[in-house]
Amino acid sequence: MRKFNLTRRGFFRSTAAGAAAAAVHVLAGCSHPAEETIPSDPVVVEEDSATTVLGEDGAYEYIEREFEVKGEWELPLGNVLHEGEGTWLPVTTAGASAMPMVKCSAFSLASGELTEVVAEPITPNSPNVVIYDARCSDSAYAWVELDTLTKSWSLYAASFANGTLSGSPNTLWQGDANWDPPRFAVTGNKVIWQVMPSLNGDKTSEMSHCYLWKTGASSATDVVESLGRFATAPSVSGNTVTLAPRVRNEEGTYYGITAYSLADDLATIVDRLVMPENVRPFHAVRMGDVFALSVEASYGYGGLLGSMGTYIGTADGDFASVPLEPFANIAGSKDGLFVVKSRASYYVVDTKNKGYTFLGAADRCVDYGEYPARVGETDTFVSFATIKSADTGYPASVLVRAFAL
Repeated sequence: MRKFNLTRRGFFRSTAAGAAAAAVHVLAGCSHPAEETIPSDPVVVEEDSATTVLGEDGAYEYIEREFEVKGEWELPLGNVLHEGEGTWLPVTTAGASAMPMVKCSAFSLASGELTEVVAEPITPNSPNVVIYDARCSDSAYAWVELDTLTKSWSLYAASFANGTLSGSPNTLWQGDANWDPPRFAVTGNKVIWQVMPSLNGDKTSEMSHCYLWKTGASSATDVVESLGRFATAPSVSGNTVTLAPRVRNEEGTYYGITAYSLADDLATIVDRLVMPENVRPFHAVRMGDVFALSVEASYGYGGLLGSMGTYIGTADGDFASVPLEPFANIAGSKDGLFVVKSRASYYVVDTKNKGYTFLGAADRCVDYGEYPARVGETDTFVSFATIKSADTGYPASVLVRAFAL
């Protein structure tokens, strides 16, 4: 438990927020302080110890497999889907004019409907503010607004149902240029976000914190802290959320990929995998009983996990490896399927049957291909891509596809 002192960056005072949103206070919580010792040693294993999914040793075989297309929808150019867990997926939509530059939307997998949720920024008296990012579940919607001149930002959230906000927005947090815009996730009625010092600001020596708020609550809870920045964004999967705070701080720089229980609002650590010293994970999520994690650089030390690639395994050191540059977080089924984005398409790794197959990108998609709008365990994998016109060759629309896993 940690005592938390409220500061001016912690919340909007009602006089500052005006009618835009209600301020949410932050309470002390069970925050797993960075100095806490978790019984877990760094996972350092030999580079040739993993089972290479695309290797020539035949440990994993190519499997012919077709995935059922559950839906396919065409959206206007300028829509970007973000990770979501439910029937409604968060979307940031380019405005029809410079003001507003971006809107918050939601896309329904049930109806194929794209609905406008937040038409323009609600930060008061700030003409330079734009909508920066958005996430939602079927019960809650959260978004970040950013001042393009001062780099100050605000995180808002509200209850959400049937494609619209229900009730007034709440101001969850406010930061200036010394604090990065939050990386955040929404699951059920919960919003989980990280507040971290900017690498270029005046607060680089301060701790980072992860907070949790529930719709309808007047307060949020400080649930996890880290000495320095978290390595990865919050990744929700099943009944856990995965974070990567700094751990073992008296010994060096170690990131502990940690799955926390959503059932008790992150009070319980379910599992942890500590990376080799100075090796920073790029993405990480717990699926079933294993972690799916990626490393975006080759460090030249740290053994297997110090090399670029995607790894599926546990702290015991038994990994399946996809030795390709990672581009996005991992999604998959509950029974051992892992969808790993390559440059344009996806590899689908079947750890249960020791095989792999491909999920091809849509025809005429732009060079960076399709991106997932799911993370972690799901029975419906959702992907989106910008599609070029067959006549002009220029980007013309956004294609959303859903596949049964």
